[in-house]
Amino acid sequence: MKIAVVCANGKAGRLIVKEALERGLEVTAIVRGENRTAASEVIKKDLMELTAADLSGFAAVVDAFGAWTPDTLWQHSATLKHLCDILSGTEARLLVVGGAGSLFTNPEHTRQVCDGTDFPEAFKPLAAAQGTALRELRERQDVKWTFISPACDFQAEGERTGKYILGGEELVLNGRGESVISYADYAIAMVDEIVNGGHIRERISVVRA
Repeated sequence: MKIAVVCANGKAGRLIVKEALERGLEVTAIVRGENRTAASEVIKKDLMELTAADLSGFAAVVDAFGAWTPDTLWQHSATLKHLCDILSGTEARLLVVGGAGSLFTNPEHTRQVCDGTDFPEAFKPLAAAQGTALRELRERQDVKWTFISPACDFQAEGERTGKYILGGEELVLNGRGESVISYADYAIAMVDEIVNGGHIRERISVVRA
């Protein structure tokens, strides 16, 4: 299976590339600068300059884009729209590295993690930007997208346990009452979804078992 990882030089992107390669997938890293991933196949190009021809032939495209500063948060919507536009009408799956802030905390889906009183104020703009991107993504019936939210405590340097719990739209806690997952375990879940998953036009979530 041939896949592409967009913004592959990021922490999540690099681990997704590594996990996919170790599982025998053919991986192309899409990066703006020098390739810092384990992939030998590389497209050096800005995300917004990618074309439909660049992504032709891939069974799946992983969007590992991230922006955190106030002046760049709008790019979550802009970059995702661009990827959707150039994948529109194709059989390629688009798998998005999402956020936890938009996960629902009640069965009626009227409250989200980011609405909680203990949600850090500093992360609210990011959660809002990612939530907006997800709402816009839900309108795309022309793309085979899947949005994968990590647990609330998304640990870049966390250990790879090899175990996780798959959830849906609502926040899921593990047996210890935790909402935590490492980037390495998230990468496992991402590759599992690419290879075996069928959550087309759905948001799913993952937490460490």
